[in-house]
Amino acid sequence: MKIQQLSIFVENQIGRLAEITRTLADSGIDIKAFSVADTSDFGILRLIVTDNEKAYEALSNAGFTVTMADVIGVGITDTPGALASVMECLGKNGISIEYLYAFIAREDEKAYVIFNVDKWQQAEEVLTKGGFPVLQPEQVREM
Repeated sequence: MKIQQLSIFVENQIGRLAEITRTLADSGIDIKAFSVADTSDFGILRLIVTDNEKAYEALSNAGFTVTMADVIGVGITDTPGALASVMECLGKNGISIEYLYAFIAREDEKAYVIFNVDKWQQAEEVLTKGGFPVLQPEQVREM
């Protein structure tokens, strides 16, 4: 099951991340996972949030460049080798990972990994068959 992620273009200026996170906070949006990739002039902030549409609207109205993309997430045990097993499952099935990031849930002591992959359907099938539970969008919002 695909999870929607927000991607926000961020100029590398002092206070820009504060503006984004304040905009979301003032709109009652909780950030569940995030990643920042940057260059010397700008960055891309990727977010999994509790309400995509509301967050998209709030950020757009505040003047930020925002897009939505589909990603896939899996839950793994928080132990050595668990991530390697997921990487091997995808790799041996010819699935390319464009990027990934992870977060840990408080209540179940699991690590969760968010992937952007080139073959969605196949990734979901091989991960499930490999014993890696694919996250549902509502699961992420409730963590």
